[in-house]
Amino acid sequence: MFNKRQSIYRSSSRRSSSGLSVIAMLFILALAGAGAYFLMRDLSGPSVSLSPETSGRIGLAQPLELDMSDKSGVQSVTVTVKRGEKSMTVLQQTFPTLETRQKVSFNLKETKLPEGAFELEIRAVDGSYAGFGRGNATTLNLPMVLDSQPPRIAVKTGPPAMYRGGSGLIVYTVSEDVEKTGVRVGDLFFPGYRQDNGSYVCLFPFPISMRTGDYLPDIMARDLAGNETSSRLLVRALNRNYRADTLNIPESFLNFKAGELAQLCPEEATPLAQYLCSNNKVRISNDATLIKVAADPANNSGKFLWSGRFQRLPRSAVKANFGDFRTYVDGNRQKIDEQTHMGLDLASVAHAEVPAAQAGRVIWVDYLGIHGNMILIEHGLGLMTQYSHLSEYGVQVGEMVKAGQIIGRTGTSGLAGGDHLHFGVLVGGVPVQPLEWLDATWVKKRAGGRRARPAAGMAGRHVGEEQHHLAHEHFLLGLPGHAVAGK
Repeated sequence: MFNKRQSIYRSSSRRSSSGLSVIAMLFILALAGAGAYFLMRDLSGPSVSLSPETSGRIGLAQPLELDMSDKSGVQSVTVTVKRGEKSMTVLQQTFPTLETRQKVSFNLKETKLPEGAFELEIRAVDGSYAGFGRGNATTLNLPMVLDSQPPRIAVKTGPPAMYRGGSGLIVYTVSEDVEKTGVRVGDLFFPGYRQDNGSYVCLFPFPISMRTGDYLPDIMARDLAGNETSSRLLVRALNRNYRADTLNIPESFLNFKAGELAQLCPEEATPLAQYLCSNNKVRISNDATLIKVAADPANNSGKFLWSGRFQRLPRSAVKANFGDFRTYVDGNRQKIDEQTHMGLDLASVAHAEVPAAQAGRVIWVDYLGIHGNMILIEHGLGLMTQYSHLSEYGVQVGEMVKAGQIIGRTGTSGLAGGDHLHFGVLVGGVPVQPLEWLDATWVKKRAGGRRARPAAGMAGRHVGEEQHHLAHEHFLLGLPGHAVAGK
């Protein structure tokens, strides 16, 4: 009996030890599996991209940005410049927290590298447990060429003189491919567009709000390596006097526009306050919208879409001119506001058909504040025509139109007090003198882009031509009429 019990005890003990061994083994395997999981779950290094994308040429001061991402977080990055047997670290950064995406910026100023070929090595390490905690690494070795020479600009044609409120067009060449080029006027930039023959064409304005002494346009170009050059354009700034006008804002007009004014400025309590708000706050917002629309590359063709002069509304009388300085008075003849008119107000019969002034592409068909129902047509190189206060639309955004094609009908939408068309010409979203574009001689000589720039000694002759065009405006305008109440 005793031996039998002893045998049973020993057998039970062996089974117990065996069970413990199995449990221990399973625990060890689980630990090993967990360790393998943490070590093996991420076996690839961070994705790394360098911007801007370069053609292999780079400048010392060119800003560069690294964009790195990894599911385990980005731990560190090192950037090294190598040339021959020599190397120099330009960036070494360990990030305080493991984020799945990190961005860093740097340049090569401190390297003081001479021009020529070198290698840019980028090494990014993630925060995984791979390599027993060292993490996975991605290494990029990019062949580069240091370029510290700015591009050279040669102006081929351009206006020797421009009037305040006018437009100018230049044709020029650049010695190499560029990232950006064009004309700067104050804080505004007007891009140049490369043509099939390799030259660039740039259309730019002399804003009516700028004094002649402040008009200092300069032409610039920045190459793919970030090197930039600029120089002052030799354009003589001429003043043009615009007429002053007084515009009466009677109660009848405010009542007529009450519904629209309430929509434009609902925060104001009275029709007069709403009108003043619309004529100032809303006007500023609308002007900013026009600049924004013009700045969108999708709204600009890089080629000439027009040919010859632009046409105005047929059989129409001019009711207000571009550049008119308007003083607004109430029913008691008290001054309540002042603004500058930025287009031609043309009146014909009610709901007259409106033709496209030139061939182009429709980029806007919508309501815009003080302009009411408005159409914008782009004609290439940042040149646009504006048709405001319409009662009907006859085209859609994206539609290509021919010169003279009917695009809508005149009306009284927006701040119009009577049926008419507000016709505007914009360069880069900046209103310019439409009369220049309605003059076939001016368009041929100044906006065709095909005439060689005259020698400096001939500048006076062309200024004289400008005086002729200024006198010619009387013919283009027709008999003066009274301004239409409103915008």
